[in-house]
Amino acid sequence: MERGEYPGAKNMFGGMMAYCPAPEELVPGFWDQAPWERAVIKRVLSVAGEGSSTSLVFQAHSDSTLRPAGAGSTSDRTLTAFTLFRPFFDRWYAEQAVARGVTLLTSCRADGLVIRDGMVRGIRISGDSVEAPLVIACDGTLSFLAQEAGLHTGFRPDQVALGVRALYHLTEEEINERFGLLGREGATQEFLGCTEGIRGGGFIYTQTETLSVGLVLHLDSIKSRSIPPYELLERFVASSQVASLLRGARLMEYSAHLLPEAGMRVVPKLCAAGLLVAGDAAGFCYTNGLTQEGMNLAMTSGLIAAQAGAAALAEGDFSARKLARYREKLKKSFVLRDLATFSRAIDFLHHDRLFAVYPRVVSALMEDLYRSDGTPKEKIGKLGRRAIKDEVTMRQLLADLFQGGRAFLW
Repeated sequence: MERGEYPGAKNMFGGMMAYCPAPEELVPGFWDQAPWERAVIKRVLSVAGEGSSTSLVFQAHSDSTLRPAGAGSTSDRTLTAFTLFRPFFDRWYAEQAVARGVTLLTSCRADGLVIRDGMVRGIRISGDSVEAPLVIACDGTLSFLAQEAGLHTGFRPDQVALGVRALYHLTEEEINERFGLLGREGATQEFLGCTEGIRGGGFIYTQTETLSVGLVLHLDSIKSRSIPPYELLERFVASSQVASLLRGARLMEYSAHLLPEAGMRVVPKLCAAGLLVAGDAAGFCYTNGLTQEGMNLAMTSGLIAAQAGAAALAEGDFSARKLARYREKLKKSFVLRDLATFSRAIDFLHHDRLFAVYPRVVSALMEDLYRSDGTPKEKIGKLGRRAIKDEVTMRQLLADLFQGGRAFLW
């Protein structure tokens, strides 16, 4: 069942997903056939201060005899991400399922569940019902189907984020030149310190002839500051580090989307009698400060849900006890394990200082480090102490370092 006129028509997506092996189990040579835009092998993290920015660049190189995903890109696909247009990608992916016998119904909005004798028996659509022995709900972050089944009671503002995105058109040659790319190589750039103290960050993703430019903002932080998200996006686009990359680009569209951002604490019960929940509806999305992953978790959880459903169908048992094998398989996969690994990182990223104070500290330190004004140089330790003066107390700094260590190092 698809709400849009075709799969992907209703999807708002920033533009990039990490390489995911799950679909190759269903479609051999999947990534050789799928309509992705660019193979991302260059990642840039920029920390923006008031008068300067500091960037960390990772670039994978091709040193293998294996055929790369895109011209000039790395042969190691585990280091590769792909930029996508969901209207193209999802539509093509659905066509692969239809070709193998799946019935696809479009322009169908699921209004609720059909529940009899304590078991989900199907879904309601515009007053009618479609019944089935098993429903797999992939209806997004708010997942009203999971709420109706009693699997969760909804999210608080501090548990979700708002993604806002603008899409700009540039020629393929202009994108390659501005980002230092060849062929179908792609690059991403994430920004910290660009949200005027609101918890969140910015991004630029390269597609073939477009750039996705946007912000991901914690909903409770936006509410406390009362700054409209579109105003923040306009200021971000006009900033010096972004405006130069968008010179001459033509704005094509705006879009916005809610996504879960609280890790394991927002993962609901994943099954009920006759019902499984996957993707964003199950809270399968996280950020660790360097990357944000969700679509690969959704695709993998969808595959595992289908396997659990196929086993239940073969046994003729769709009870919650039998369907609980879905969660057990997820526990063994990277989906729930990654959410658990980065659970403290997600908590750490709720500190306001990370998005205002520390970007200023980094910029002040780097400015002093590179300044040449005819006066004697000072050691980096002294420059660091000067940078944090009046910005953060030593006690706060040590506490943040300890919490950061627990989140990322041990």
